[in-house]
Amino acid sequence: MKKRFLACACALVVAAAPALTGCGLLPGDDKAGTRTVTVWLMKGSVSDDFLKRFTTAYEKEHPGIDLEVTFQEWTGIGKKVTAALESDDAPDVIEVGNTQVAQYAETELLYDLTLESVRDLGYQDWLPGLAEPGKVNGSQYGIPWYAANRVVVYNKDLFDRAGIKTPPKTREQWLEDTEKLNDSAGGTQGIYLAGQDWYTLAGFIWDEGGELAVRKNGRWTGALDTPAALRGMDVYKELQALGEGPEDADEENPPQAQVFARGDVAQIIAPPSVAAAITERNPALKDKLGFFPIPGKSAGKPCAVFTGGSDLIVPLNSRDRHAAIDVVTALAGEKWQTDLARTMSYVPNKASLAAAVDGQEATAAMAAGAARGRATPNSPEWAAVEAANPIKPYMTTVLQGRPPKPAAQAASARITAILTGEG
Repeated sequence: MKKRFLACACALVVAAAPALTGCGLLPGDDKAGTRTVTVWLMKGSVSDDFLKRFTTAYEKEHPGIDLEVTFQEWTGIGKKVTAALESDDAPDVIEVGNTQVAQYAETELLYDLTLESVRDLGYQDWLPGLAEPGKVNGSQYGIPWYAANRVVVYNKDLFDRAGIKTPPKTREQWLEDTEKLNDSAGGTQGIYLAGQDWYTLAGFIWDEGGELAVRKNGRWTGALDTPAALRGMDVYKELQALGEGPEDADEENPPQAQVFARGDVAQIIAPPSVAAAITERNPALKDKLGFFPIPGKSAGKPCAVFTGGSDLIVPLNSRDRHAAIDVVTALAGEKWQTDLARTMSYVPNKASLAAAVDGQEATAAMAAGAARGRATPNSPEWAAVEAANPIKPYMTTVLQGRPPKPAAQAASARITAILTGEG
């Protein structure tokens, strides 16, 4: 195995750790009687060290099995995975984005892992934002692997200047502290929140008991106009008004990391990975960044958040399904989940494993929020909704003072049309 591993010379720095990219483990000369299990992982998902530890340990524990890992680019991955599923030479295990499982399950070319894996992996404790999108029509096709989500990134110096000694635990306290930050000396902007940050809005909608879309009697319909979803928009509007974020742009226009790096913004809502972009622009902020979960309505219960991350799937035409399921079970089990979380600063796939990232402020903040994480509606057509994205102009309409209800109804109607293939 070592010869195959060292033959791959290309690398990428991700999260301060080298990771193999754009190339696979070269097959080499297999011993007689060995079987090769092929695994597709996404570029940057794991570090060189983690992959070497896992592969060496797995092959030692499973004589006769060689792991062949190939790294894929996210760009264009949908078509590549679909083609692989339809081929006679599919990989045995594939890492996919958690919200992509439904579109692959629609092909009817994924193996149903409900019985073989789920029962042995403590599925009751899986993060909902990974488990729910992996389950389609009652069958678990995607096994949760790792997660990441948004938190509040804050400037500790500006909090100290405003007399705020500890991060807020409730939404009410958060709003009060943000106002206090605005009133502190030095022209501080309490929070920078762009008007079209719809992932953050989704968290507020879920926290109020609403949904982006719902499925009834086999039909998906937009749900932004329900009372709960409208309350979530009210929360967003109140918070956004406490900063100077543009009402008609998202968090990338301009990049919020660039705005925060000026040093006069106290808070943004973003994945902790944004810290690298902030400190690259302003190294003086390196030791001044703090992180806390987005506060919910009550202490001890953070706001719901959109959970990004990856699931593991097994193609129906895997050449060695038994071995593939065993690899998935190992990667999703406690030992390698703990190692992966500590190595890559990911949230592990179970709330009960959150202690693995204790002492890592940013990751621990993510883990607290991930316990109440959610994913976008589990429809294979949701990607088309995001492409057209009627949620963004809806948000701008409300933030500019127009009546929320009719704007929400129009956006919901557009979502329904896309999800049902009528628009």
